[in-house]
Amino acid sequence: MRAAGRVVAEAHRLVQTLIAPGITTGEIDRAVETLFEQRGAQPLFKGVPGKVPFPAVCCISVNEQVVHGIPGDRELRAGDIVKVDTGCRLEGWCGDSAWTYAVGDVSEECQRLMKVGQENLELAIREMGRCERWSQVAEKMEAHVRESGFSVVEQFVGHGIGREMHEDPQVPNFVSKQLLRQDFRIVPGLVLAIEPMVNVGTKAVRILDDYWTVETRDKKPSVHFEHTVAMTESGPTILTDGK
Repeated sequence: MRAAGRVVAEAHRLVQTLIAPGITTGEIDRAVETLFEQRGAQPLFKGVPGKVPFPAVCCISVNEQVVHGIPGDRELRAGDIVKVDTGCRLEGWCGDSAWTYAVGDVSEECQRLMKVGQENLELAIREMGRCERWSQVAEKMEAHVRESGFSVVEQFVGHGIGREMHEDPQVPNFVSKQLLRQDFRIVPGLVLAIEPMVNVGTKAVRILDDYWTVETRDKKPSVHFEHTVAMTESGPTILTDGK
């Protein structure tokens, strides 16, 4: 899984070099697809079944789009914030990671939103090594976001990952009665895709007519950060940071 994670990390380094006003989301996606081909890695997202199969190797979501944006002809503009989520399978094992990128100078509000979102992921990874159960981590994640004046997306959560991209357990970034019934212990051997999604305004989201793209109902900005993280005997280890 570390090998797959390194390829995903390489994809994000490539994306970071491409993010600029004028590039299209489709051009970014094609660059990542070429990289996966060069590394002999199978894209995880392309062809994922739904009302229509997902058509790309990356989910690229801009501004008020939260997740699952379909790459295409949209040109990035200065001031945009762009979420790029991608994953691959290498030699039978999966890696999955998302990051939010600023296009040029962005508003102070978006800067703070990005800071809180990244902090929330870092908090989750750190607390994964300190807590006995995931609900304890999720409670801290939710509190951090709320104390910052933002909201936690509840319609989508993280997931276990291994031979397949989506495996049990569900990995929420908040606490609810339903998810408490599915709570789990944090033990060595557990590998999770942890992915907080944080909104400026309401937590409510909707799916657009393309059957995939998720946006905030109030059209305010959202961020998404994700790493694949393994729990080892010596603590949590990030598998998608390129190390």
